[in-house]
Amino acid sequence: MKMPYRSAFALPILLAAPAAAQDAPLLHPMFQDHGVLQRERAIPVWGDAPAGERVEVALGERKIRTRADKDGHWRVDLPALPAGGPYTLSVTARGKTQRAQDILVGDVWLCSGQSNMEFAVSGVLGAAGEIGKANDSEIRLMTVEKKTSLNPERQFPAPVQWQPVTPETVRDFSAACYFMARDLRASQKVPMGLIDASWGGTAIDAWRPEAALAKDPAARENLALLRTYRSDPAAASRLFGERWTAWYRGKSGDAAGTEPWQPAAPGEWHPLPSFDPWERWGVAALAQYNGMVWYRTEVTLTPEQAAKNATLALGPADDMDASFVNGVPVGVTYAWGVPRLYALAPGTLKPGRNVIAVGVLDTWAEGGLLGSADQRAIRFADGSSVPLAGAEGWRWRQAPASVEDPPHAPWEAIAGYSGIYNAMIAPIGPYGLRGAAWYQGEADAGSPDGYAGRLASMMAAWRSQFGKSDLPFLVAQLSGWGPRVPKPVESGFAQIRDEQRRAVASDAHAALAVTIDLGDVVDIHPANKLDVGHRLARGAESLTYGGKASPSGPWPVEARGEGKVIRVRFTGADTGLVAYSAALPIGFELCGTVPGSCRFASATLDGTDVLVAVGSGPADRVRFCWGDSPICNLYDGGGLPATPFELPVR
Repeated sequence: MKMPYRSAFALPILLAAPAAAQDAPLLHPMFQDHGVLQRERAIPVWGDAPAGERVEVALGERKIRTRADKDGHWRVDLPALPAGGPYTLSVTARGKTQRAQDILVGDVWLCSGQSNMEFAVSGVLGAAGEIGKANDSEIRLMTVEKKTSLNPERQFPAPVQWQPVTPETVRDFSAACYFMARDLRASQKVPMGLIDASWGGTAIDAWRPEAALAKDPAARENLALLRTYRSDPAAASRLFGERWTAWYRGKSGDAAGTEPWQPAAPGEWHPLPSFDPWERWGVAALAQYNGMVWYRTEVTLTPEQAAKNATLALGPADDMDASFVNGVPVGVTYAWGVPRLYALAPGTLKPGRNVIAVGVLDTWAEGGLLGSADQRAIRFADGSSVPLAGAEGWRWRQAPASVEDPPHAPWEAIAGYSGIYNAMIAPIGPYGLRGAAWYQGEADAGSPDGYAGRLASMMAAWRSQFGKSDLPFLVAQLSGWGPRVPKPVESGFAQIRDEQRRAVASDAHAALAVTIDLGDVVDIHPANKLDVGHRLARGAESLTYGGKASPSGPWPVEARGEGKVIRVRFTGADTGLVAYSAALPIGFELCGTVPGSCRFASATLDGTDVLVAVGSGPADRVRFCWGDSPICNLYDGGGLPATPFELPVR
């Protein structure tokens, strides 16, 4: 799973198509064999039938009648039930009956986020043993396939299915979600239904509905661009293309008309070795290179061909491409496994020489323009095509190191606005949930400011959809990943952790699973998801099941100056604070008001407080466990780490 990156001129090819109501089954796909319904609250059930048709819904001995509305949709709310089952859910309309059998009533959890939530049981430490013992017919799994849509969908773009836990079904399921539910199943003794809707590399705005984004002043410009795209994609793409090219010139210093995508671009271009990742080309400068490389070729067209409706096909790029034809931006996509297909506006192609330029940005591991020769062509609407040259007809050159973090279009698949919510969360409808677990943030580490507000607005919007204003949210904090450093540094990952902490601190119905100690310096996907599951379950027990343990472990609440020390007060430290492997806690910093003003500070334990020595220098802020992969030894007596944080000194 690649590190996240974001951008797009053109709409990705993973769009959902709404299902026609008349073709839909009576029951929405959430209701099918082996499903789990939420206990101890009214049970919403919905589906489709001919407009005005009388509908009878039965769950066991309980029956309710209603009628389909003018759009062919119906919904009923069945009375609450205690945990139990199995039941049969049936719907009858116009002599047709649909049944969902082996339905249990218990607790339903929605698990969502990016790659660390998506991380499968098959990849965890001790996977073979965990898979081998996964046999529990009262834990049921549903995975929502990765799709996006420009508009909220009522139906899933791809089929979904409830499945009891077996070694076969659990193998590719979210490990953090499964281990959390396994703990809860053991403690609560009720059936568990797990919905995994996760997608690696995704930014939080892709998971926020448009109604939530509309309340965010920072989203105003991109929302307007998205709305333009819905009615006039060519106009929106031109507007975004102007933004992207201006960004590139600002980063590269290229004068207008001299950029690499221009047909007469100056500068040296090298013969392309192959369409393998550039790390394999044998070019020393690219052997460990994460950045942008430009690819360039030419194709000759007749006047008749140039006048046809056409698509540029390029094959996949890893991670992101920005593609141009004759100096005109035609598409940008971040998705490393997806072949690029960009519709060309009339007038883009010319009779005679046409220049194709592709800037490929790699942010982690291998990168490049990939795929087979038959994936690279100009394809015409009449079915004919002109192949693009093989490697011998392409050239390349390296972009300046300053070219990084481009702007992204609001219709881009995994980091645009609302697309994933529309196709993966909206179709779940008002289904009854016990709570939600959220494990995401890596994709937003490049722009962490305001993440707490974005997370809060997402939680509020999802609660509104599921009809429960106090729906519990379990937030898995980012684990350690990346280089360790001998002095204080600024860190987007550390800031995201603190933004997650602040969002949870402001929400009485949220809990934080601190995982800073479960990370891997060289792998953004640490394999210890068992302990992540344990900590999510602990938060769930505290929020929803009356558990007496603190939900998150040691929690900072205040930093106050007391002469030569700063007193940091903690709550939630069950059985007190301890420092592992040392007499004193480490990882504390004191800072001035501006970035880069932090220094390490010595600290001592004082009951459930920590005293940080002021020493010499400013002390406007205190930070703890800051950095990509910090080393920290402050825990509670039960073995939970203190959360990383930054607090103002009062």
